[in-house]
Amino acid sequence: MTFLTEEQKLDIEVVGTVLPFKTDNYVVDELIDWSNFEKDPFFILNFPQREMLDQRDYDSIASLIKKKASKEQIAKEVNKIRLKLNPNPAGQESNVPVFNGKRLNGIQHKYRETMLFFPTQGQTCHAYCTFCFRWPQFALNEFKFAMKEADQLVEYLKAHPHISDVLFTGGDPAVMKTKFFESYFDALLEADIPHLKNIRIGTKSLAYWPYRYTTDPDADDLLRLFEKVKKHGINIALMAHINHPGELKTPAVQKAIQRLLNAGVQIRSQSPVMRNINDRASIWAENWKEQVRQGIIPYYMFVARDTGAQDYFAVSLNRTWQIFRNAYNQVSGICRTVKGPSMSCSPGKVQIVGVAEIKGEKVFVLNFLQGRDPSWVGKPFFAKFDPNAIWFDELEPAFGESGFFFEESYLEMLA
Repeated sequence: MTFLTEEQKLDIEVVGTVLPFKTDNYVVDELIDWSNFEKDPFFILNFPQREMLDQRDYDSIASLIKKKASKEQIAKEVNKIRLKLNPNPAGQESNVPVFNGKRLNGIQHKYRETMLFFPTQGQTCHAYCTFCFRWPQFALNEFKFAMKEADQLVEYLKAHPHISDVLFTGGDPAVMKTKFFESYFDALLEADIPHLKNIRIGTKSLAYWPYRYTTDPDADDLLRLFEKVKKHGINIALMAHINHPGELKTPAVQKAIQRLLNAGVQIRSQSPVMRNINDRASIWAENWKEQVRQGIIPYYMFVARDTGAQDYFAVSLNRTWQIFRNAYNQVSGICRTVKGPSMSCSPGKVQIVGVAEIKGEKVFVLNFLQGRDPSWVGKPFFAKFDPNAIWFDELEPAFGESGFFFEESYLEMLA
């Protein structure tokens, strides 16, 4: 195994002091190619890189560490830097509902049919992704979402009959012991809520700790719990974060996938496009093909969110769309369940449908896959073409329009 240089160790310490760093022996032993680790996607996905901070911020923290400054001094400077990195992307705070006079900090309800639930016991991960848009969950208490009251989850769900899907998210809910899953799931089953059709689990565990579904002490209990939920007529869907086809190649992950499928769990995949990781069409085509071969449904291709180390990972919207299009052209129809490229921004999930020339103007063709107002979904709209734009906020309406079609009603919602 190649060992890190002292300079590389310092880089990891400096950047990891600002952005959360955590990995595990599965990632280190099974995924990272240590013979070429500097360019290995799994090394970059887990180990902080110097370029993930701008030079001034890097130098500031490195100086404090080298002179053995106090924890209080370092924390003060770290907090300043973190607050510059957009710790609340897409206005997540505005998704937290007030119910019966109480703010439910463990729930987000942005889209009509889907409620996000942040179980307190699932607000860490087996290993942290360096691109994670929820890094403030692990680093900043004022931006933490969490709740352990199953009765409030049930009450809110009962009061909103349009909600069909509850998404357990984090952190990573799969770090929870089965007994905690059971307490939440049993509460939902006992409540006998007719409009609850799907329970989703947003997780990176398949890629970072597949033993959760194979050899962990309570793995069998978890699979039996999934089977129990299915027998009650509620679909269980694992929303698996799969960033690279290499994550699907170990015997451990392949066994985990088959055990989940045998238990009746539906597995869907999602990932952002990221420079230095997967910004080639061939990688995405291979990823989707391998997913389908193993029984996973390709679901979303995202644009890397405008938070944390965005500048390190960002790919222009134009290039992201080209990657999607070229990958899509390489796969059969069975892989084309995937939607994207999609930006999860404050108004909703905005898809880049393509680039076109209309009335002599080059434009991005856009569409809402999800919206705060469901009536926005499926209405094509247009933005001026900008070859350098990396996020929706950088786009301007095309054809001389003063605003996008949804802006007035969106501002009214915020008010």
